[in-house]
Amino acid sequence: MTVRLQSLRLLVAVSVAVVAFLLTWGLATASAQAAQQPDQGPAPNSAPSPRVTVHGLVRNGTSGEPLPRALVRIDGDAFTGTLTDGEGRFELPDVPVGPQSFAIKKPGFGDQSSVPGSVGRWANRDFGHNVIVVAEMPDVVFTLTPVNSIRGQIQLSTGDPSQGIVVTLLTRVVQDGRAVWQAANSARTNSEGVYRFGNLADGSYALYTGPTMESESATSLIEAGIAANIARSGYASVFYPESRDLAAAAKIRLAGGEQAEANFSLVSEPFHAVAATVTFPHAGAAVDQVATMVSVLVLDAQGHQLPYNTQYDADAHTVQTLLPDGNYEFVVIATTSRSSGSAVGGIQTLTAPNGASQTGQAGFAVAGRAVTNVRVPLAQAHASPVQMTLAQSAPPSTPGVGSEIFITLSQTGGWVADGMVTSYAQGNTAGTLAASFVTPGAYWVHTSIAQRNLCEGAFTAGGASLAREPLVLGLSGATAPLTLVLREDCASLTLSLPASIAGIIAGEERAITVYAVPDFDSTADVVSQTLRPSTGGTITLTGLTPGAYHVYAFSQPVALEYRNPSVMAALRNAGQAVTLAPGAKTDLIVEAPQP
Repeated sequence: MTVRLQSLRLLVAVSVAVVAFLLTWGLATASAQAAQQPDQGPAPNSAPSPRVTVHGLVRNGTSGEPLPRALVRIDGDAFTGTLTDGEGRFELPDVPVGPQSFAIKKPGFGDQSSVPGSVGRWANRDFGHNVIVVAEMPDVVFTLTPVNSIRGQIQLSTGDPSQGIVVTLLTRVVQDGRAVWQAANSARTNSEGVYRFGNLADGSYALYTGPTMESESATSLIEAGIAANIARSGYASVFYPESRDLAAAAKIRLAGGEQAEANFSLVSEPFHAVAATVTFPHAGAAVDQVATMVSVLVLDAQGHQLPYNTQYDADAHTVQTLLPDGNYEFVVIATTSRSSGSAVGGIQTLTAPNGASQTGQAGFAVAGRAVTNVRVPLAQAHASPVQMTLAQSAPPSTPGVGSEIFITLSQTGGWVADGMVTSYAQGNTAGTLAASFVTPGAYWVHTSIAQRNLCEGAFTAGGASLAREPLVLGLSGATAPLTLVLREDCASLTLSLPASIAGIIAGEERAITVYAVPDFDSTADVVSQTLRPSTGGTITLTGLTPGAYHVYAFSQPVALEYRNPSVMAALRNAGQAVTLAPGAKTDLIVEAPQP
């Protein structure tokens, strides 16, 4: 009864201006009458939507000072727009009453309302501010944040020009609840050896150079059949400032428009030719009958993939490359079916959809001379299938598109290919899922279930939870037995804004970002939700595994590292605890965070 009285008082308190907006927004009772008479067209001579002038201020989010000459416009309307004056103020005339999306731009600044891109650059978005426009509304205040940049110069020990050297920028981002390093961008040095990365969001960054030979003519690999006894000089791939390992690389933290400088000093060293012979499992068969694609990865002694190019000679069955001194490993993957792969920052992943692959590996050392006696025998690879069981009753009698299970993998291990996503298995709920062969390594598992009355009970490899431990794929593709347990007693959770902020009021609309994080192991990713008054202030999550959850609310978009216990324990927002019973429909009023 008390809640109903509060809601009634809130409704009575709505201003006349807001009521006018609601009427123009299509909530009048006439719309219901029109729905009952579909053949009846709109009333003739209906009044056009009223238009008003919106005025406000644009500020620097770091200093708080007004921003002159910032562009303010309505998204999707190229004919509207105005620049702020010397005091950061603007007036935008002829704006229709109702919900409008405002875009704010200024060179050298990023829109704080937009989430930084997943690769560290400000997302290229023309919107981000939802504003409820009414007559005689107060000033609207927008905020832009200065972007950051990294600039540097590469000097070579020989004194030669360092033009054309590739520099790759890595950024620390949160992906599916885990922090990973990802390639954000790459650049080449100019004639003065200078490179630059601009328009960077606040965050942590690292840099590394690609391997480079001293002369353009020396960049090609050795020719087939030539004895590999000639050393060529070049520059190894190096992390800033002078490390060959990401763990020891300097991490550059940028915030509030900082302009960082990161200079490299590269030392010339001999690159020696390495030749390896690949032996296929079917002796005497033609290569084109055995494999349609051969991929060769170069790894360091710790198993990290390196950005060194290789060349495969199908006629001679040989792999050739040029490498500086060090300990290495070749991993060769030959596929007999159409394959898909991806490469970021010189790092490649390979997937064989049908599992028809031959694989092999061989370690070797380069120490002052060429290496020509490496042998890489290939053997058939067999990806482990995923056995699925139901915790209760039997699978649906007619599984189809709606009951599809999708399993993907994202690389882990603290290296430059972290977070790269690869498809691993998919199918319906009956029996097993056939898996694809994927490049050997350690991966986090992600499970997506299309049918919302099915949810994950557990996903294990040899009994170990894949939500806690990564899936380790060996050279053969086989793993410990994979078991995915499904449940049919899934729950739902309806999240709603509190009454104090659920009403539609003039000005920039408040939005709440919400995460419903399970307290138990799960390979299902948590997707953030946005609650807004203009869209009803309510959202229902379905297909949730029964159990205990915590719901976290934030006043702005947040990439939450929800799979890191130490990060979650350090949050000022302790979250709201809620327990979802099997098959239950639960409602929760979200606690509003401080703006």
